[in-house]
Amino acid sequence: MRVRSIIIVLFLATSQFLTAQNLDISGFARSYEGILFNTGDFAIVQQTLNLNFEGSGDKIAFKANPMMYLYNSDSLDFRMRELYLDLYFDNFDIRVGRQQIVWGKADGVFITDIVSPLNLTEFLLPDFDEIRTGVIATKLDYYIGNNTFEVIWIPVFTPTERPAPGSIWYIQPEMPAPVSYDWSKSEINASLENSEVFGKFSMITSNIDFEIMGAFTWDDNPSMHIQKQFEIDTTTGNPILTGLTITPQHHRLSVGGGSFSTEIKGVVLRGEGAYYNGKYFQTEDPMAEDALIQKDYLHYLVGLDFSLGGLMLSTQFIQKSILDYDDFLLNDKSVNTMTFLARYDLMRETLHLELFSYIGLTNEDALIRPKITYDFEDSFSILLGSNIFIGDSQGQFGQYGDNSMIYAKLKYSF
Repeated sequence: MRVRSIIIVLFLATSQFLTAQNLDISGFARSYEGILFNTGDFAIVQQTLNLNFEGSGDKIAFKANPMMYLYNSDSLDFRMRELYLDLYFDNFDIRVGRQQIVWGKADGVFITDIVSPLNLTEFLLPDFDEIRTGVIATKLDYYIGNNTFEVIWIPVFTPTERPAPGSIWYIQPEMPAPVSYDWSKSEINASLENSEVFGKFSMITSNIDFEIMGAFTWDDNPSMHIQKQFEIDTTTGNPILTGLTITPQHHRLSVGGGSFSTEIKGVVLRGEGAYYNGKYFQTEDPMAEDALIQKDYLHYLVGLDFSLGGLMLSTQFIQKSILDYDDFLLNDKSVNTMTFLARYDLMRETLHLELFSYIGLTNEDALIRPKITYDFEDSFSILLGSNIFIGDSQGQFGQYGDNSMIYAKLKYSF
């Protein structure tokens, strides 16, 4: 109800403003179909309408971005991706409302980019400008020369969106006993005490761009607290595991980190890292309560961007490392991943060839994403691509080995 109230207030506050200002309307319509290699079944049948309404004055601006997804022929998903007001002052700006916030220097990886939660209902396949979920927030940017101080307050917590049971992206882990779920602790009540706060300082110089950030937030992904039920074997007197009760619960995280980018003789060097305090991990330690233990971890990357003739190349090395590791943890101590991007434009930049890949070094798996895009004209394009999952079923990408597909997108922009 509070979210709806904020949206209504924003509409009412801008209605008079819009009648006196020119309103710009833009967006796109898109048809998107994907077919699985293994079975020939349609994995994705999606029609999308994205609209942007924008208006501005001397000291105020407004944006509304409704987006509609029609799946198959009968499932309509309406989302208000963004709906906010901008207020401009001499040395600072304020943005109030539903907004998507992007931080950091990484491509396809979320390290300090944690303000807007993710929509993972289709894993990492959506375009990266669509995978983030808008949050109700107040954002203040204060400017001192080329430096910016940014403070964000989020009063209403929004978690990561996960695939629903029945989706090809829903993975049910194997359990040693029947499982029941207790959802009583999965919600975070909207209150001042439960709000989230983020801060960032950024500087742009002639030699280097860098950011320093901090956050007091909630883990967007719930920890799974596990309670075991036992019965005594009347023959042996030994306990027998008969059931598990899983209680999803979000916990507080304190995060500090930063990012930078600089150019050295035509090569862009990028880096990003964050220290996470308060994360819960699954453990087999018999002394651990609820099969969870709290550990801190580091998440960082180093990336290079460069060109060879007309070929644009980019690569990143990413590592997530658990500190004070013990052998009871079910997670690996360190998980190493690389990304690779190659892009080449030809035919007067109307034909675009691109290959983007995640390569899991630790689990020896990968997601390979080649695609070809042809722009018939400025407003109309056709894309043909593939999502190829490789590796063992235990890996982040290999677990979706049956979901490799070919897909096509027709897009009209206006």
